[in-house]
Amino acid sequence: MGGNYQGSVAAGQATATPIDLSLTDAIQRGLKTNLGILTTSESVSNVSAQRKRVLAGLLPNLTGDYTQSYNRVNLAAEGFHFTLPPGLGFSIPEIVTFGSVDTRANLSQSVVNFQKLRNLKSADVSVHAAQLSVQDSRDLVVEAVGNAYLLIISDMARVDAAQAQVDTSQVLFNRAVDQHAAGVAPAIDQLRAEVQLRTDQQTLLASKNQYEKDKLVLGRVIGLPPGQRFNTTDRMPFSPLNGITTEDALRQAYANRADFKAAEEQVRAAEIARSASVAEYYPTVDLTGNFGDAGVNVGSSHNVWNVTGALNFTIFDGGRIRSDIEQADSTLRQRKNDLGDLRGQIDQQVRTALLDLQSAADQVAVAQRNQQLAHETLAQSRDRFTAGVTDNVEVVQAQQSVVTADVNLISATYQHNLAKIALARALGLAEQNLARFTVH
Repeated sequence: MGGNYQGSVAAGQATATPIDLSLTDAIQRGLKTNLGILTTSESVSNVSAQRKRVLAGLLPNLTGDYTQSYNRVNLAAEGFHFTLPPGLGFSIPEIVTFGSVDTRANLSQSVVNFQKLRNLKSADVSVHAAQLSVQDSRDLVVEAVGNAYLLIISDMARVDAAQAQVDTSQVLFNRAVDQHAAGVAPAIDQLRAEVQLRTDQQTLLASKNQYEKDKLVLGRVIGLPPGQRFNTTDRMPFSPLNGITTEDALRQAYANRADFKAAEEQVRAAEIARSASVAEYYPTVDLTGNFGDAGVNVGSSHNVWNVTGALNFTIFDGGRIRSDIEQADSTLRQRKNDLGDLRGQIDQQVRTALLDLQSAADQVAVAQRNQQLAHETLAQSRDRFTAGVTDNVEVVQAQQSVVTADVNLISATYQHNLAKIALARALGLAEQNLARFTVH
């Protein structure tokens, strides 16, 4: 994913009260304001404009002109010397003044030009490829927004876990203080409990800071107004995703991935462009003509017209057409290489997402059991410490085990949901697949 998908064009004004934002809401906002999709949409406009320029070469070109001229000519200076017989009663002056009026409508039309026709067909295919790129851009926006949103959900879970640890550490610290005051526990237990409390408080502060920073990232991705506060409404559940085989996933990906279809269209456009280069060898037929009035002045003008047909063919071009064909061949090979590379990339993305999905699911199962055991161990350690059977070293160690178990479960669940988003993007039609996978 390029850097464009981490930016956006902010829309609207920030409100004084926080807004509620679900994953679906965030995706819809991103699809409207994300810089990646806006940039790709503009590329479609650019390709469409290029197609119109190619089409213009096949359409009639009609222009009009009106000219009026006045001339004063010295005939003698031009080399004209007239000597008339005497007795005629008139003479030819050396200085002549005259004028003319000419009004024309001019038409030019390419009647037969295979190169232009094939270039137009190639441009049509390129426009379709650009439109498919917009659909692929939508999938990338869904992936970018989903990743940013899930990261916030993970941050929230970490904040909750850190807060729970602070609460537990506070209770244990208060108990250590009371026991030390009662003379049933040494001062080291109180100090040890306080160190653990301060450590947990630092972790909580760092988790809250990371949570707020990641919210800023999501706001940028979906184009929220600067300073707009929001609350995410979805949480981070774990729901296994079963029943998808590698073969079915790859079949869906090649059938639905818009970038793969766009790459195929680009190959097709390059093939047509090459045939257009070959067509430069073919003769062309052009038609030009004009129709209008011409005369000394408007009152004495008469209809005039001219029609010309031309058959043009190449005799010798110094190798220009051959070089155009070689350049088209190079472009075609590059497009085919890009398509082959993308096919392998899609295969890798699908297989990686499925592997990550299975691995994360297994990790969640282990982490859930480990979390249960860690909390049971902490409960027993607290009871033993309260009963005076042991000091609070055992309790502190149990607390640290709980922290590790909680973080591992949060990370595994986050990775599992992240793999769902990656799979949704890898299969194409990310919006529909994401809803089908029930990430939120």
